[in-house]
Amino acid sequence: MCAAVYVWSTVTGYVLTSALLMKCPTLLHRRKRETFVSRHISHRGGAAENMENTMAAFKHAVDVGTDMLELDCHLTKDEEVVVSHDGNLIRSTGMEAYISEVAYADLPSYLRKLEVTFQRECYCEAGEDKCMPLLRDVFEAFPSTPVNVDIKVNNDMLIKKVSEMVMQYDREHLTVWGNSSNKIAKKCYKENPRIPVLFSLARVLQLLGLFYTGLLPFVPLKEQFLEIPMPSIITNLLMRKALFDHLTARGIQVYIWVLNDDEDFQRAFDLGATGVMTDFPTKLKDFIERNGITKP
Repeated sequence: MCAAVYVWSTVTGYVLTSALLMKCPTLLHRRKRETFVSRHISHRGGAAENMENTMAAFKHAVDVGTDMLELDCHLTKDEEVVVSHDGNLIRSTGMEAYISEVAYADLPSYLRKLEVTFQRECYCEAGEDKCMPLLRDVFEAFPSTPVNVDIKVNNDMLIKKVSEMVMQYDREHLTVWGNSSNKIAKKCYKENPRIPVLFSLARVLQLLGLFYTGLLPFVPLKEQFLEIPMPSIITNLLMRKALFDHLTARGIQVYIWVLNDDEDFQRAFDLGATGVMTDFPTKLKDFIERNGITKP
C-alpha cells in the first residue's frame, strides 16, 4: 500500500511539474536572446517568382519585405562558397557534373525554366539573371537581412569558410545555419556556437520523444530554430500548439516549410508557428497584411 502511494505521488508530482514547466519554461531555463524574428521567409529567395537562389530572387524577396532569405551552399573546385541547392548540376543547368568538380568561373548558367520543387505543375521562367551567386555577394547586397544558410554537404572546409564569412560581415546575429544531417549540424555548432543552429532530423526525433514523455521542459536545448517540413509524418506529430508555445517561450523560433497557399499559411500561424517559408513571397506578404499578422 505504501509503495503504491509513493508511486502515485511521484508520478503526480512529475506530471504536475512537467505541465507547469511546459507553460512557464523560464522558471527553469533562461529565454534565448532573439536578435530577429521572422514571420516571412523566402525559400531559395522565392523559387516560384524568380529563378531560385539568384540575386534577382533575393532582391525581389527583400523588396517585397521578407524577414529572412533561405538559401543553400556548396563549395566549388576552387573553394568558393556558391549559393545553389543541388550538388549535381544536371537539374538546374543540364550539365552532368558536381559543383565540387567545377571552378566557380566555369559554372554554367541556370536553364531557361525550372520546376518549382514544392509546387505541383509549376515552373519558373528565368529572367536576365541566371547565375549562381557567391554567398559573399548575398551578404554584401543585404547586410541587414537575416539569412538562413543550409550547409548542403558534410565538408569541413565549407563549414569553416561560411563561419569565417559570417564573422567577416559581422552577421553572427543575423544568420542561422545547419542541415537535417546531425553530423553537419554538430560540426556547425562546434565551428562557431555563436551562430544560431537549426535542429537536425535526429534532434527533431529526440524533441518528439521528449515532448510526448513530458521530459521536454526539463531538458536544455542548444538550438534556436526548428524547421518543420509539411506535409510529412513527422509534421503530423510535431504540429502541436502546446509544443510551439513552449519552444517560443524559450526563445526558439518555429518555421514551417514549404507552404504555398493561404490555407496552409493560416494553419501554420493558428498553431503558433513563428514564421512560414514559401516559394511565393508576394502571396505570403499579401496574406500576412490581409490578416493583420504581426511580429510577436
